[in-house]
Amino acid sequence: MSQSQRGAAAPTSGNQDHGAIDTTTLDAAVAHVADQALAWAATTPRERAALLERIVADTYAVAEEWAAAGCAAKGYEPNSVEGGEELFSGIGTFMRMANAFRHSMIDIVEKGRPNYPGPVRHKPGNRIAIQVMPGGGFDKILYSGMSAEVWMEPGITEQQVKDTQAEVYKNPAAHAGVSLVLGAGNVASLGPRDVLTKLFAEGKVVVLKANPVNEYLVPYWEKAMAALIEKGFLSIVSGGAATGAYLTNHDSVQDIHVTGSDKTHDAIVFGVGEEGARRKAANEPLVTKPVSCELGNVSPVVIVPGVWSAQDIAYQAAHVATMITNNAGFNCLTPRVLVTHKGWAQRDEFLAALEETLSSLPTRRAYYPGARERHAAFLAEHPEATLLGSTEGDQLPWTLIRNVNPENVGDMAFNVEAFCALASETALEASDPADFVRRAVTFCNDVVWGTLSATVLAHPTSMKDPVTGPAIEQAVADLRYGSIGLNLWHAMSFAFSTTVWGAYPGHPITDIQSGSGFVGNAFLFANPQKSVVRGPFRANPAPAWFATNKNGAAVMRKLLAFEAAPSWRKIPGLLAAALKK
Repeated sequence: MSQSQRGAAAPTSGNQDHGAIDTTTLDAAVAHVADQALAWAATTPRERAALLERIVADTYAVAEEWAAAGCAAKGYEPNSVEGGEELFSGIGTFMRMANAFRHSMIDIVEKGRPNYPGPVRHKPGNRIAIQVMPGGGFDKILYSGMSAEVWMEPGITEQQVKDTQAEVYKNPAAHAGVSLVLGAGNVASLGPRDVLTKLFAEGKVVVLKANPVNEYLVPYWEKAMAALIEKGFLSIVSGGAATGAYLTNHDSVQDIHVTGSDKTHDAIVFGVGEEGARRKAANEPLVTKPVSCELGNVSPVVIVPGVWSAQDIAYQAAHVATMITNNAGFNCLTPRVLVTHKGWAQRDEFLAALEETLSSLPTRRAYYPGARERHAAFLAEHPEATLLGSTEGDQLPWTLIRNVNPENVGDMAFNVEAFCALASETALEASDPADFVRRAVTFCNDVVWGTLSATVLAHPTSMKDPVTGPAIEQAVADLRYGSIGLNLWHAMSFAFSTTVWGAYPGHPITDIQSGSGFVGNAFLFANPQKSVVRGPFRANPAPAWFATNKNGAAVMRKLLAFEAAPSWRKIPGLLAAALKK
């Protein structure tokens, strides 16, 4: 498989402009924010905290309409499990990020820098890891047993972390300028979250271009972020590739952030067609202004062999099925490769349970452009794939390709992000569990495409084993991914917001893979390398976001209300909803 064939889904015809673009309107949108760049720089942290407080309130006020629009576009019932997903991943994570930045603004006023909870731990590779979640009593109750760390680049000390936090706020005018955010079409919160990062972490005013796939959300975004739009700190525009190209080359735009595919990045930076390919090969970019990006991944889930009970098997089957089915598989963080031990006695039992769980979940509308073509391409290479659930109308079946040969490193299962409801499984030979863990790390780092996110699942007895346990901890250190989950889906790194979300650092623009830069980073760290989230091997009750949780939508509504106005009075009702079967 050639280098050009690897990577995320290519842009589709659904991202094209129809007719001539209105450059006058686009110029006005850029000028609207450019005129206020210095005013934003002069906006104090206390004033920014007040803006964020209003954003949270305005978002909550429009949340039901916003979620209903997303459900209608994706074919979900608002009170279904899928509707609950749309509420929290589409809206709640944006509110959580806004609250996280608000707390940091208040900390800057009161303490001079954001106050992370800690502790700080030393990790392999001359790195420190700073615990950023739980941040207080609410987190400890609502996310019981879960934690999150941000690991720093090698050699960075805690004193250096403190000295370099919130650099933008030491001389805001020096960072003033206009950022262009090219929004994603799959998750409703992505564009707005990128806006918050550019404004509150990087000090720029923003033009947000909505993706044609979900530009129906613009009216709700405008209501949610009215506080920023009214003051001229944000403009929102719609349009396809030609609109994006015009804005990326606009003289008043200083930098760009894009969420999409590596193909989109290359089209922006080098151009398209033969000339674009030539420029990429020669490292002659058309666009030389800074481009940060989050571009997708063939996300692996490493399953460490152990002795699992029937309850363990059922729980982790539901866990992995949730990862695959969330948002119909149209996530950059959807698992694409399950990495198992060929000698694991329970491998077939687990995979059978996973297939049974997938079969029990309703299939979903394949709403994202190009899904059927990508699905068909995988089936053409792997006709042995197991199809689960309905194929009627506009739905795609859940699809699992078992036993992909790990020695066939050119297999598209390891190289192409399917970006639909499809995952594969591959089994590695190893002499024992610790040897498997080491081989799995090498396989993920060196064979599987991308560096965005990965998860490791390991039974508590494996974690406590004197040989396997240290190998697992070393794996967390050695995996070259921007976010890693240990017994917790790596998507929670995206959701927590006090973490950092993006590719593992170091990709050159000629091989960008999963991207460059981080979003989130509410503690405003200067040198993050990756995030690590951890959870219990079996939580009781299972998290509300599990696809098998029939009461998930009710829990998500209560969680949304909590994020809008945190209060101890809301905790009992939230816990009661979470415990309801």
